[in-house]
Amino acid sequence: MGETAGEVEATARLQKLFEGHRLTPTQRRIAHCMVRRASDAPFLSSVELAELAGVSQPSVTRFAVALGFDGYPALRRHLRDVAPAAEEPGERSYNEYQQAVHAEIDNLRHLASLLADPAPVARAGRLLAASRPLPVLGLRAATAQAAGFAYFARKVHPDVRLLDEGGTLLVDRIDGAVRAGASALLCFALPRHPREVVEALEYAQGAGLTVVTVADSTFAPVARYSDVLLPAAVGTGLAFDTACAPMLLGRVLLEAMCDALPDAQARLEEFDAKAAARGLFAE
Repeated sequence: MGETAGEVEATARLQKLFEGHRLTPTQRRIAHCMVRRASDAPFLSSVELAELAGVSQPSVTRFAVALGFDGYPALRRHLRDVAPAAEEPGERSYNEYQQAVHAEIDNLRHLASLLADPAPVARAGRLLAASRPLPVLGLRAATAQAAGFAYFARKVHPDVRLLDEGGTLLVDRIDGAVRAGASALLCFALPRHPREVVEALEYAQGAGLTVVTVADSTFAPVARYSDVLLPAAVGTGLAFDTACAPMLLGRVLLEAMCDALPDAQARLEEFDAKAAARGLFAE
């Protein structure tokens, strides 16, 4: 059975309320629970909502405060008082999964508009191409982006060093890259931003490296220690951030680096020949 018009309106109001707020995974779990119970949400106590979402009651209070309310009672009053928004002619209502996809599409469109000026990416590509070796840093949420970049970059760059583990050895590995002749460091920095990434970039700059950073925003904590910052927004509509735009920006940066490496095409052809000889791929 489909949703009634009232349920659709209640869901839309809640989704609009949550837009633009950076919520923790626990808070997003509460938000998703409220969306699923949109019609009941204005009448649930904080204890009832906590039980439904599988979180603690104080987490519900912090969630309300994160949305800009004095506490959960104020949030509940708002939900009871707000008038149903009239649906525009032809407007579609999306469920929370579709909303997340459409938000990512919007992030990609925004990235496309930023790339209308290719100069920052081209400059970053030249800096990375010239660095021997090239350290690529990404911790926690950004590990996958850093590893993906390093995997492909090794096909065209002679010495790529992935820095995907924090701790006391991180500075040692930065020092090692500097001693080996590195001139630049690439960092992927995504929320929630680990303090040690910020500290590592500060150290890298102090050691003489030019820092190129792919981050979710120009206002990210790493901006202060980035010589070239390339922004790509993350999606926040699900319990955990989605990072399609940062991943795509990483591939664009790879393309720019290839353009700055005169032997990139020769290296790719050499790899393809060896892969064929080894029967490396099934297709």
